[in-house]
Amino acid sequence: MLKLHTRLHALTPSLSSSLRLGPTSDSASPVLRAALSSLRSLTRRSRSSDLVGHRAFFCSDSDSSGDGSDRVVHVESKTVDSEGEEAESKSSSAIVPTNPRPEDYLTVLALPLPHRPLFPGFYMPIYVKDPKLLAALQESRKRQAPYAGAFLVKDEPGTDPSSVSGSESEKNIYDFKGKELLNRLHEVGTLAQISSIQGDQVVLIGHRRLQITEMVSEEPLTVKVDHLKDKPYNKDDDVIKATSFEVISTLRDVLKTSSLWRDHVQTYTQHIGDFNFPRLADFGAAISGANKLQCQQVLEELDVYKRLKLTLELVKKEMEISKIQESIAKAIEEKISGEQRRYLLNEQLKAIKKELGLETDDKTALSAKFRERLEPNRDQIPPHVLQVIEEELTKLQLLEASSSEFNVTRNYLDWLTALPWGNYSDENFDVLHAQQILDEDHYGLADVKERILEFIAVGKLRGTSQGKIICLSGPPGVGKTSIGRSIARALNRKFFRFSVGGLSDVAEIKGHRRTYIGAMPGKMVQCLKNVGTSNPLVLIDEVDKLGRGHAGDPASAMLELLDPEQNANFLDHYLDVPIDLSKVLFVCTANVVENIPNPLLDRMEVIAIAGYITDEKMHIARDYLEKSTREACGIKPEEVEVTDAALLGLIESYCREAGVRNLQKHIEKIYRKIALQLVRQGASNEPAIAEAQVIEPEEILVGCADESSQKLVESETGAEPVEDSSHEQTAETSLEADAVPTDLPVDQPLDSKDVTNTKTIQESEPTKTVEKVVVDTSNLADFVGKPVFHAERIYDRTPVGVVMGLAWTAMGGSTLYIETSQIEQGEGKGALNLTGQLGDVMKESAQIAHIVARSILLEKEPDNPYFANSKLHLHVPAGATPKDGPSAGCTMITSLLSLSMKKPVRKDLAMTGEVTLTGKILPIGGVKEKTIAARRSEVKTIIFPAANKRDFDELATNVKEGLDVHFVDDYRQIFDIAFDDDQKTGK
Repeated sequence: MLKLHTRLHALTPSLSSSLRLGPTSDSASPVLRAALSSLRSLTRRSRSSDLVGHRAFFCSDSDSSGDGSDRVVHVESKTVDSEGEEAESKSSSAIVPTNPRPEDYLTVLALPLPHRPLFPGFYMPIYVKDPKLLAALQESRKRQAPYAGAFLVKDEPGTDPSSVSGSESEKNIYDFKGKELLNRLHEVGTLAQISSIQGDQVVLIGHRRLQITEMVSEEPLTVKVDHLKDKPYNKDDDVIKATSFEVISTLRDVLKTSSLWRDHVQTYTQHIGDFNFPRLADFGAAISGANKLQCQQVLEELDVYKRLKLTLELVKKEMEISKIQESIAKAIEEKISGEQRRYLLNEQLKAIKKELGLETDDKTALSAKFRERLEPNRDQIPPHVLQVIEEELTKLQLLEASSSEFNVTRNYLDWLTALPWGNYSDENFDVLHAQQILDEDHYGLADVKERILEFIAVGKLRGTSQGKIICLSGPPGVGKTSIGRSIARALNRKFFRFSVGGLSDVAEIKGHRRTYIGAMPGKMVQCLKNVGTSNPLVLIDEVDKLGRGHAGDPASAMLELLDPEQNANFLDHYLDVPIDLSKVLFVCTANVVENIPNPLLDRMEVIAIAGYITDEKMHIARDYLEKSTREACGIKPEEVEVTDAALLGLIESYCREAGVRNLQKHIEKIYRKIALQLVRQGASNEPAIAEAQVIEPEEILVGCADESSQKLVESETGAEPVEDSSHEQTAETSLEADAVPTDLPVDQPLDSKDVTNTKTIQESEPTKTVEKVVVDTSNLADFVGKPVFHAERIYDRTPVGVVMGLAWTAMGGSTLYIETSQIEQGEGKGALNLTGQLGDVMKESAQIAHIVARSILLEKEPDNPYFANSKLHLHVPAGATPKDGPSAGCTMITSLLSLSMKKPVRKDLAMTGEVTLTGKILPIGGVKEKTIAARRSEVKTIIFPAANKRDFDELATNVKEGLDVHFVDDYRQIFDIAFDDDQKTGK
């Protein structure tokens, strides 16, 4: 034993020399990777704290699966020796003072180990998923009996252990209980001391070998065990000594290639001290990368000599793996050395070419490229920008091409020199030309077109144009985005569009700082680089849907961009030099102006686009949408006809929204179905053509003659021209077209006989005809389905208590009915119930309407106590649509008075207006939308607040044509109009 101890400690001097071979290789066995750092920290900690008599316990991590289980080190007071009585008496008193001793435990809890067995003298953390077993372990630890049996789990029959992952193994373990689990455990295991329990992690320290004899209880599994001892052996036996020396010699060979093993042996020999043969066998098997079945064989073997032989096989295999690892590392090192040599030669070649003037280096070429960009517009670049560019070019020459700062500077110069400094496109100040382009692209939108023409006129008078910020607001589909392109075309400006809907990062507007990796300028700098001019038209879409996140408030960042007084010196965070955006024409779009922050809205000139009336939609559908859709579907105009009645029905019953986007979708749907119908008709005619009479090629003479010769032949023979057919038949194709040879001379003359034969053949050949498709109101539903909308008028004549109001929505205007009904009548029961998803403002309007209606009724009929004694219910359909706003006040009063006087309002009447508590009518918004809604519902008489008369007068003539509009400032005027059918109407 003394010799063995001396041989093992003789490894230590070789460790120091081995450690000088180099750092730990990353390709070392994963079994030992985690152990390395732990062992080194353990060695440093033990040296610095001067702890005497402490021992190290090696363990395998239960989280790792298969053969690749990692090793860590845990320090306890002493190790456990299960070999021999003398070693047992020394070690048992050195671990944790317990009473009774470990060998006295004959009944223990059975812990399944999924990956590797636990060897005596080592420790292992495992995860216990069974709550009952975990509770039993905690209870045992509290009773000062912290011992359990750790047994390796057997593999399923017919299963390759290396092919089952750790998670699958653990999952299979916890599916078994009681007798079934007992059958899956190896009989030989280890008595383990429960060192600690943290959550479901239990740390075990191996003491001695155990063997299961019988089961005591099923949940948790408890078994009776026998404590196993090594078979007696002769310590002076030469065979055992030789085997142990061979193990040590193999370990020494492994140490030359694997620094991980060097640290293992060094730490173990420092802390274990008195090595013996059983310990050597357990140590070699525990730290090897062998699979769990091979390790279990070592654990079950009680013959020390056989155990040493098994361990020797395992370390020999590790030696072979180390040799393979060394050869792989050598091959990779040679490959890397070759690449490095090639790189050095290339660098030398570049240097030689540079000295000879055959080639310039990368930095010189980059500088030349940047200076070449600057030359055309150098005189127009601001001096401060030129100064920055020159400084950066000088800095670029001083930087190494491999440094990160070089790439940052190169990208910065790339952006600075790519911008169109002082480069402006030539604008077109021809007002008539602009008017023509705007009318070509859009129908209506007089307000927007007028404003653009004003902008052009001012630019023509001044000789130059300035940037403006225009905001087009309106419901979806009215052409806000598309008109931006038309404006750019009319002005001959470059067009750039970007959307800010949902934008929550200020860097998208102002750019990133150059210090960030992957930094980029903001959208405006990208815009200028893309368009190549400094005066483009920039369309900022969805400006009312700006977001706000952790990266700042983009709406606040856009204040500088959209301020005419500030954007002449717009500062991007990336470029960090002022940029002149004063010549840029900004056009913003929004659906709801109220959602735009007030400081941002204050910088814009808002132009409201209310939507289109039915007549305008008819023109747009006929002149724009139908034409573009027909071309997109490949359909000729003579093959299809959509009647005006069908278009009107499509607009009224399917597409009532303010815009025309949904109308375009429905027209596309119609033409897609027509295209399919035409293709099917053509396919059905093909068999008939194939069965036509076959004409022999020699009997047909087909040629191409000029017009004069053809007329001459026709005059001589008296034959009619071949192309004499009706206009409807121009789309028909004949079999003759397919039979015409292409190699005949173009100027070949035709005699009278040939023409006669050709005429006869044409008359006999069947032609492929396609029937013209006509879409009208009778078959419209076959193309687009059932109507979505029905008449907005629920009543031909409104009954008592019902009045039509006008409302504004984000999709345009609409009509709504205010309905009032009496629930109950009795002395002092006057009350008002409200339904219809009304908002707070509308509920307050209803309460005000109730008060005003009572005062008006008291004036008109002093003896009528209707409101004081009636419980009323006011409802605003449809109930599923949320409604809010004050403009229904006068409509509610009229509904209440109609019910109280049992008198219906006049026919075809609609009204809108906010009412105060004294009966005054306040102005409202959305005059155009509400007027369009009234026309759609065939309303003849409208009541507006007097303050909105100017808004109504500014409407187009076709919008307000045929309407009888009254402007009032007190509700008593409405009373006289609403309940007097005989009154002569007029504005």
